[in-house]
Amino acid sequence: MHQTFTVKAEAREKVGKGAARHLRRNNQIPAVIYGGKEEPLPIALPYKETFLALHAGGFMTSIATIEVGGKQIKVLPKDYQLEPVRDFLMHVDFLRVSEDTRVTVEVPVHFENEEKSPGLKRGGTLNVVRHEVEVEAPAGEIPEFFAIDLTGLEINDSIHASALTLPKGVELTITDRDFTIATIATPAALRSEDDEAAEDEVTETKVIEQTDDNVEGETKANEE
Repeated sequence: MHQTFTVKAEAREKVGKGAARHLRRNNQIPAVIYGGKEEPLPIALPYKETFLALHAGGFMTSIATIEVGGKQIKVLPKDYQLEPVRDFLMHVDFLRVSEDTRVTVEVPVHFENEEKSPGLKRGGTLNVVRHEVEVEAPAGEIPEFFAIDLTGLEINDSIHASALTLPKGVELTITDRDFTIATIATPAALRSEDDEAAEDEVTETKVIEQTDDNVEGETKANEE
């Protein structure tokens, strides 16, 4: 299931670009906690701990405990911004959660047993349509990832949403269709061979049709 992490923060009184730049120069990250029928709470997070949590994997599906002002607040990361050039963490938004909170999150999809797929062994390509699947889940029961077994899959086989094993209380947000998650695509070499075979078949058909016409014409000439 989902991961958790704990981080200590400081409440911040000043907000705005100038205050945010000051925090970043001091190895802190500006952040805000929203939701829970309470006023937004601006906080400052330690850069190193937050950056490591972000890159540990599963950050957006991890329940965090933020210690601030003598209180422990359960939150779920909702958004973050990176500086585009240096990949520097600039800001984080959190949502207050409780045991009764249901949240909408995107859960990563992991593919297993690629070596047991005959289609991939023959040179097929795993074409991933969705790297993540959006679900609604209890805040404390968010799946860390969905595992899809590729065992036995052949070229042109597809994996659909119905192949997912959903934990109790977890629901797909898309319910009106069995959407595709991935396919085993035909390798380029086989596609070329199929195209050539199709072209040969068309050529042979044209020759046969021409011969039939000639035979029919010769028959009529003889009859006349």
